[in-house]
Amino acid sequence: MSTKPTTADGERALHLEQFVPYRINVAAVFASRALARIYGEQFGIGIPEWRVIAQLGEFGKMTSRDIGELSQMHKTKVSRAVSGLDQRGLVARSENRADRRESFVSLTAAGARIYAQIVPLALAFEQRWTEGIAPDELRTFERVLAVLTERGRLLAGTYREDGA
Repeated sequence: MSTKPTTADGERALHLEQFVPYRINVAAVFASRALARIYGEQFGIGIPEWRVIAQLGEFGKMTSRDIGELSQMHKTKVSRAVSGLDQRGLVARSENRADRRESFVSLTAAGARIYAQIVPLALAFEQRWTEGIAPDELRTFERVLAVLTERGRLLAGTYREDGA
């Protein structure tokens, strides 16, 4: 008969392999690594650069701040990615007349071509990744993931150690 491990004070121990936030993070890391192989090998861009291209491809002209908020990347990571893509001619910056401290970023024609080439590869990856999951299970998973994402967003802004 096995007993559940406990901490020194007798509380139930954390099993990291069963801890939902950890498991979600592990799955996300594997997905990012697999996708990074696709766009890294074929297009010479990394995860941050792909996230910038993906945001601009989907939403058009944006500020770096907006890209960071949507992609959950730190502003320095976004700035480096935008600078690297700018140097490669994949994005262009334009003045934000309403706020001269920031600029707008948009895909160039070359950046739009890369986006158009990566999208089908990303969608094919998603298909392979979810292969074998029944459509109703996938819909349920997507609904649960949306709830967890929103709860995470709320908790990240309001979490205190006392749980309030």
